Amino acid sequence: MDRMLVVVFDNEDKARRGSRVLSELDDDGYVAVYDAAIVTKNGNGTATVKRGGEYGPVGTLTGVAVGSLIGLLAGPLGALGGALGAATGAVSGTLVGALSDFENVRVGSDFIADASKELAPGKAALVAEIDEEEITPVDVGMEELGGHVLRRSLRELKHAENEQDIATIKAEIAQSKIEHATASAERKAKLEARIDALNARLQQKMDQARARRESFQRQAHAKLEALKIKATKARQEFKAQHEQRLATQSKEYDQWLERLGS
Repeated sequence: MDRMLVVVFDNEDKARRGSRVLSELDDDGYVAVYDAAIVTKNGNGTATVKRGGEYGPVGTLTGVAVGSLIGLLAGPLGALGGALGAATGAVSGTLVGALSDFENVRVGSDFIADASKELAPGKAALVAEIDEEEITPVDVGMEELGGHVLRRSLRELKHAENEQDIATIKAEIAQSKIEHATASAERKAKLEARIDALNARLQQKMDQARARRESFQRQAHAKLEALKIKATKARQEFKAQHEQRLATQSKEYDQWLERLGS
């Protein structure tokens, strides 16, 4: 199961040791680590970020979720919380970025809030996107170092919601065109302006939906390639675990493509 992992430690040294433990679990086939980094919250509220290890060619392509979560943990979480609770109001550029990050992480706002609360000044967190079948290997390894483990399964990339938005806008355009046919000259001009605005919104939604699908597909392909490499390089006693994970992920990706085309 593809999960976001946040393990909070008392200091950065323990977080680095936690990263080594995670890397060993990856080598042994207990988990597959797609990307990882260490975030240290400084006393003044700022944060420093360091790579949590080297996991092959996958990090730059699949690290969207990890990078976005780090941005939220290290950035203006208060602004994000206000945005999620606000029904109206202007949205700043910084806030737009925070909301975009929130979408990319694909976990609930409660998970982000819990992780942010745990990551107090002076503490450090190992943040990783992993695939694991059982939680015990990671929990035992991290708890031995005094780490507090938080994890959440990543939600499937939303496409139904985008399709619904697109269908709604198309329906509004169609209705506006029907009214335009019998409207007065003054009303026609207003309806034309509305149709133009709706067409612009429609194009934006379609571009966003396509970009998300393409991004997800690139990430999925990169993960599968990383799993193939792990299976090829794995020691004989762990090769079966890596090959089974590759088969499972390949099947899930094919099912996602099938749902997308339905």
